[in-house]
Amino acid sequence: MSWLRTILITALYAGTIAAIPAAGAAQAHRAAFGTLSDGTRIDAVDLSSRAGVRVRIITLGARIQSLYTPDRTGKAGDIVLGFSSPQQYFDDGNYFGATVGRFANRIAKGRFTLDGHPYQVSVNDHGNSLHGGTRGFDKRVWKIDSIHGGRSASVVMSYVSPDGEEGYPGTLHVTTTYTLSDRGELRIDYRATTDKPTIVNLSGHSYFNLASSPAHFSTMPDRLQINASHYTPVDSVLIPTGAIVPVAGTPFDFRKPTPIGLHISDGNDAQIRYCHGYDMNFVLDGRPGTLRLAARVEDPRSGRVLEVYTTAPGVQYYSANALNGTVVGKRGIAYRQGDAVVLEPQDFPDAPNHPNFPAATLVPGATYHSVIVYRFSVLR
Repeated sequence: MSWLRTILITALYAGTIAAIPAAGAAQAHRAAFGTLSDGTRIDAVDLSSRAGVRVRIITLGARIQSLYTPDRTGKAGDIVLGFSSPQQYFDDGNYFGATVGRFANRIAKGRFTLDGHPYQVSVNDHGNSLHGGTRGFDKRVWKIDSIHGGRSASVVMSYVSPDGEEGYPGTLHVTTTYTLSDRGELRIDYRATTDKPTIVNLSGHSYFNLASSPAHFSTMPDRLQINASHYTPVDSVLIPTGAIVPVAGTPFDFRKPTPIGLHISDGNDAQIRYCHGYDMNFVLDGRPGTLRLAARVEDPRSGRVLEVYTTAPGVQYYSANALNGTVVGKRGIAYRQGDAVVLEPQDFPDAPNHPNFPAATLVPGATYHSVIVYRFSVLR
């Protein structure tokens, strides 16, 4: 019976090993990140993979604080803008790396009607509501529900938004799950449930600079591709007009890799003037709800490539127009327009006020679920 004993011991040992991350497997660790001025503790969770990708998620805003990926030489660099302390994030209004909601992007005058009932949510952007209002999900402290390592590393963070918060109806239970695979692919799953009909639109707001090196900030050599044949034009305060128009023949045609800085200062285009660059929702090709390639960014200097996949119907491309050198971030870098590209997969801006846009409503008994996947590679 020694052979049976050997098999049993081997099976038991294999089961034990499977439950403990092996050397080189994806790892997840919790750490302190500091405190806010009122003494509130902010924690961080560090995820790392065998592919050399490392990401730090903090509980303030369930946000990406740092994201290290290798360049073509294998050297890792931090490719997202942000800060080194929680209070800086709390005081700043640029949403660096945050989970934004309850409704990402803009709602005209903060007003919408749902099931015949008018609602007024807080306004914080030229008389409109932006990214959830005065104190959206980016300024809330999220709870860490679970942390796991192994074949992938993950963290689940949750937040309960009470009925009436910022004017939104319904108690909303939200989770943001970050999963880093052993290949270095970062996936974000947003889920939400409600006890009353409400509107929900969640997204990630990371500012990417694939060069990583401060010496190469603001030179905008990156090439951008967005898989969208149409976009939604805006008025002078960046609210969609309701039209859905082709990108062909406009500065918004990124269907082929295009230098980011090619049209960013095109004063002849009213949309560029309104946005002072790019701040536009692109209508993604393909079927919403299916995971598909939304955008691709290439940095020829470092060789880094970022691909953004999503299940959302649109992606907002923002060229960091509000950065003017007055915000000083990690490594003492003063951030300016052109220092980053922001790609926010989401429902269309102001969707509740445009019946021709995909609906952004959530009802009791249903679950909101949206996915973003960041895939990293290098040019050879």
